[in-house]
Amino acid sequence: MIDHTGVAVSDFKKSKAFYEKALAPIGYSLLMEVSATAAGEMEAAGFGVAPKPDFWIAPGPLGEARSHVAFRASSRALVDAFHRAALAAGGRDNGAPGLRPHYHANYYGAFVLDPDGHNIEAVCHEPA
Repeated sequence: MIDHTGVAVSDFKKSKAFYEKALAPIGYSLLMEVSATAAGEMEAAGFGVAPKPDFWIAPGPLGEARSHVAFRASSRALVDAFHRAALAAGGRDNGAPGLRPHYHANYYGAFVLDPDGHNIEAVCHEPA
C-alpha cells in the first residue's frame, strides 16, 4: 500500500503556495512543515487530509524530475528486509533503516534510489 508520495520542486516557496491553493478544493491542506535543520537534509511541506500528510514537496535540482514513493510496512523488520532486498537488486542507499523522529516518534523508514534515481522508501508507523 502506498503511504505517501512526493515531488521535487524548483521553487519551494512558490510551489508551496501553489499546492495550498490548488489542493484546497479537494480537501487537502498544508498539515506539516519540516525544516532543513530538523530533517538534517532539506525543508519539506506535507499536504493531506488531517491528520496525516500523504503528498510532500521538497526542493530539488532545476530540470531534474525526481519523485518519492513510500510503501507502508507493517513492521520495522519488514522495513529492514526491504532495504536489504532493494540494495541487493541494484538500488543505491539513500538512508539506512532507522527512526526519523522529526516526522513523528514512531516513524521508522529506509530509503533507496532506484535505477532512475527515484527515492523509494518503506516506512512503518508502529511502535517497536
